[in-house]
Amino acid sequence: MKILLVGSGGREHSMAWCFARSESVDEVLVVPGNPGTALENKVRNVKVQSTSFSELAELVRQERVDLTVVGPEQPIADGIRDFFDEQGLDCFAPTKAAGRLESSKSFAKEFMQRNSIPTAQSIVTGDIEEAVEYIQRKGPPIVVKADGLAAGKGVVVARTTSEAVDAAREMLVEQRFGDAGKAIVIEDFLAGEEASFIVLSDGETALPFASSQDHKPVFDGDEGPNTGGMGAYSPAPVITEDMAESVMNQIINPTIRGMSGEGVPLQGFLYVGLMIMDGSPFVVEYNCRFGDPEAQPVLMRLESDLAHFCKAALARKLSGLSMKFSEQSALAVVLSSEGYPGKYETGFRIDGLGTVSDDSKIFHAGTRLEGDEVVTNGGRVLNVVGLGRDVAEARDMAYARAKEIAWPGMHMRGDIGHRAIGR
Repeated sequence: MKILLVGSGGREHSMAWCFARSESVDEVLVVPGNPGTALENKVRNVKVQSTSFSELAELVRQERVDLTVVGPEQPIADGIRDFFDEQGLDCFAPTKAAGRLESSKSFAKEFMQRNSIPTAQSIVTGDIEEAVEYIQRKGPPIVVKADGLAAGKGVVVARTTSEAVDAAREMLVEQRFGDAGKAIVIEDFLAGEEASFIVLSDGETALPFASSQDHKPVFDGDEGPNTGGMGAYSPAPVITEDMAESVMNQIINPTIRGMSGEGVPLQGFLYVGLMIMDGSPFVVEYNCRFGDPEAQPVLMRLESDLAHFCKAALARKLSGLSMKFSEQSALAVVLSSEGYPGKYETGFRIDGLGTVSDDSKIFHAGTRLEGDEVVTNGGRVLNVVGLGRDVAEARDMAYARAKEIAWPGMHMRGDIGHRAIGR
């Protein structure tokens, strides 16, 4: 089997590595890929415009690709699955309509209300006066979200009324996120423990991956602005067997049934950001893709053939199947540029990438080649994943490897996994 993977980040590096481990996969093409994917066995980067669906389809035909898998959210929101369906080409990703669960937070909120899926109380508005009145009436803490895609940065957890009003004004009036902020969702703050629950869906049946938990704020102690994620680990102790069953029965299955019942069955990866509050799960957000950085530790533990399951999902044949995961724990630490998630500089040479270990793995995210040197090329630059008998040992492996890497201004949180280890 030959696979085309669309994307260039740490998630896509881990997915390419995972696909390449399969005995059924002969080659993985990555568009555009990164310096890390270029070094993997059976993986080849291809210089094609990843935003041009027609060029991707032509590549699929020329290379006789059997399956295209989409990593990031933007191609899904732009309708890559719909285009490939029209061309008669297999593409594992939700349709544009199904992808609204992620691309429109207002759609997701209304969908959850229609299907009695537990989530925070909220309003959707495009009017700054209505937003300010609601914020002042509800009081802090309160959450303000841009309706559309904002690269994981369109969410503000406001601890004061003025912070919430400023966030609403930045989105609606100052248009910080452009069209993504023409409408906003303002919702109650849910106090509890977050977790990530990711499934593989064929439109009728959903199979869960191993549980995980990420760390959004940029600084230790969950301080500072939210990012796309500064680290993650798997499994997440907060997701017990009973809790996983509750999540499937109260959230995942109603979501899959609800989308199918509304004529937009969801085939692809579905990520549900959860808040576990007083022993019950609530939906914080949907993503119609694998989480990043959750993919890195979860796929490090996956023992099943991911390509086989993606093909089975496209054929609507997931019923009765289950995925197998290692008993080991995995923990990913994100190494980022100084200043991220705000302004940052790129082009710094990265030292210390050469060491290879059975207990750790480096996945590239924001890197590029300059001659023979790997340099920084993004906010989140590298993901260092450690394996261990438990989360504490996996953490030690990850941080030991991460400390061998350096570039000017490199930043990482020092407390990834603290909730699991402190239980």
